[in-house]
Amino acid sequence: MNFITKFPLGQYVDGNNSWLKLIDGRLKLLILIIFLITPIWAGPIWRISLVFNLILITFLSFLPLRVWWRSLIFLLVLSLFIGTLSILATSNISNIETSFRDPSELNIILNNKLSWNIFELKSTKFGFFTFGPFNLSTRALDLGIKTSTLIFTVIQSVNLLLLTTLKEEIVWSLSWFLNPLRILGLPIDKWLFQLLLSLRFIPLVQEEFQNIIKSISIRSINFRHLGIKKSVNILLCLVERLFLNILLRIDQGADSLLSKGTLEINTQRFKVVQKFNVSRFIANLLSTIFIFVAIFLRKMYGSL
Repeated sequence: MNFITKFPLGQYVDGNNSWLKLIDGRLKLLILIIFLITPIWAGPIWRISLVFNLILITFLSFLPLRVWWRSLIFLLVLSLFIGTLSILATSNISNIETSFRDPSELNIILNNKLSWNIFELKSTKFGFFTFGPFNLSTRALDLGIKTSTLIFTVIQSVNLLLLTTLKEEIVWSLSWFLNPLRILGLPIDKWLFQLLLSLRFIPLVQEEFQNIIKSISIRSINFRHLGIKKSVNILLCLVERLFLNILLRIDQGADSLLSKGTLEINTQRFKVVQKFNVSRFIANLLSTIFIFVAIFLRKMYGSL
């Protein structure tokens, strides 16, 4: 399986008619910041609404279906799995009634004990096995929603930005926002050039991972006959080889840069010159309205 073409995470997809490509890179960065920052100290309703908005944007983006459907399903399954683990790991909390403190000091909590647990399962015995007790608290459910929605929001929002925006345009947009810091003498161009190298390094990491997977499939390793200890040993060796190959690519890239001598870094040349277009103007206008509406809704309804 070619993971680079079937799971193009973090890769710019050229030749599509997505309206996301019409939006200015600076506006897309602001929208990305909204998806990354507004979940902080936000309630579950706001977090879930961000997930549904990202799914809706993905379906209506007019990106090729083969580009995003596998990664979207994988990300949904991963987020639900981690959220379920968070719920199960923190849900079986002892009841308030078994507190070591004097119950008279906790009258307020005891009066609201019905809202503490959402679901309670008493100890049940089936033959030789005993299940329970199990309590699903509101805090456990809130933690599960936080972890699952945060993972999906961070990965999917960044992935949509990288799918529809040139890496050079991202670097120039960041340089536009960081331009006032040049007065302080900070090396903004060098930092952004390092970011550009990191973004261009993503396909190389995916390629090395694909090579590792192909090496396993070619050798037809039967993990059942090896046992747990040898199987874990092989997996650790593969992870070590993956990191060694990545570090080798980094060393080769550094040598190629050093061989050129002095590098003249100017992020302003990454600016994409775009002609005026009605559809582009409408997309930028709607994006600006979306930013203000999202900030307003976060302030009014997104708090804890």
